[in-house]
Amino acid sequence: MTDSDALNGTNDGAGEASGKSGSRRRGRDLGGKAGGRSPGWTSDRRWQAGFLLGSAIGAAATVLGRRAERAARRGLVDWGSVERIAIGRASKAPGGLSALELKAADGAYREAMARVAPRLAEALGTQLPGVVERAAVVDRAGWIRANVGTFRALISRMEDELLDQVVPEGGGLTRATMALANRWVTSQQLGYLLGFMGQRVLGQYDIALLSAEAEDGRLLFVEENIRGTAHALGIPVAPFRTWIALHETTHAFEFEAHPWLRPYIASRLERQLTMFSGNASNLGRDTLRAIGRSLRGEAGGEHWMESIMGDEQKALFRETQAVMSLLEGFSDYVMDEVGRGLVEDVEKISERFHERRQRRSGFERAVLRLTGMDLKMEQYAKGERFVRAIAEARGRAALARIWDGPESLPTPDEIAEPSRWIERMLPRGAESLA
Repeated sequence: MTDSDALNGTNDGAGEASGKSGSRRRGRDLGGKAGGRSPGWTSDRRWQAGFLLGSAIGAAATVLGRRAERAARRGLVDWGSVERIAIGRASKAPGGLSALELKAADGAYREAMARVAPRLAEALGTQLPGVVERAAVVDRAGWIRANVGTFRALISRMEDELLDQVVPEGGGLTRATMALANRWVTSQQLGYLLGFMGQRVLGQYDIALLSAEAEDGRLLFVEENIRGTAHALGIPVAPFRTWIALHETTHAFEFEAHPWLRPYIASRLERQLTMFSGNASNLGRDTLRAIGRSLRGEAGGEHWMESIMGDEQKALFRETQAVMSLLEGFSDYVMDEVGRGLVEDVEKISERFHERRQRRSGFERAVLRLTGMDLKMEQYAKGERFVRAIAEARGRAALARIWDGPESLPTPDEIAEPSRWIERMLPRGAESLA
């Protein structure tokens, strides 16, 4: 090998090495790594991974959304939670009784009812067979369970339409999650309300107004609350039981002696629920604003519940309130008037009981107003004033005209001014009723 050959050979080797090195460099330039992989290949992989991850998240969200939607459409209220919350609150109140103690009290109420029923039938001119047999003594939890059923039946009448508004089909995870949150809040509120009421209600004529079948109601006496109230008023429990029994049995008379009354009230309640469920899209926001105005004293004398209603709803609401005022006021009037000679110290019991109604704490008054229960308190007072005015103007016999039929019921204006009802239903020449 000549020097020239050696040189040439060296040069050839260097060129080969240079070629390989250049190839490797080109490989790195094209793919960023040895082996010829390109930047586009890596970007494709990343894009594909992102697409797959996004698809997985989307699919998961769809599945979760559908599951949440199915869960949300099970109902507006978790009734199991409502019952647990209410009973839990009520169980903290003092004066709880055992099942044995409640059973022992049952005989006392049957004895009271055996005295009440004939006296009431004599005073009102009608018999009420079966009322005594349909009376039950319950504790606070028993009353709550009965009324959870009542509330559930009421809300079920408008639930499907409201669910279609709140959780529309295919509304997605966000809408369903909001609906589930609303259900939790609503369940808490209803549980609190029933727990609050369960510590205060003394008796109830329990009738399913919206039931398809006209079933007779039953009388419930919440013995724990009756004993506690009698103790707080400083009166014996036995005459107080009879007094309460007289009030609730009068409610039985109102409905059972006048078969037209139940469907009349039910039809109005159905109409109110229909109008309510048909326009509930802004209800929550409007309700909060109305409550705020009421608490700030800006409602102008109108109850916050009326301020979220349209004109037709408001008129129907006031009409129903007038009827409920009559029912409560009539029972209050009877328990005092018929109670004379039947209930020992009835004047003292009535005086102390009505004083207690007026001595509610600020917290109680706030809760009553926020829940609408203050309207029931107004019903007692307005209704009794109306009934007493009729009796004083034309005699107790004139009260029978109230129950002639739907056309004889007082209007909202007549409840406030009984003379208007007298002019309409008892014009001059009807003095013989007195």
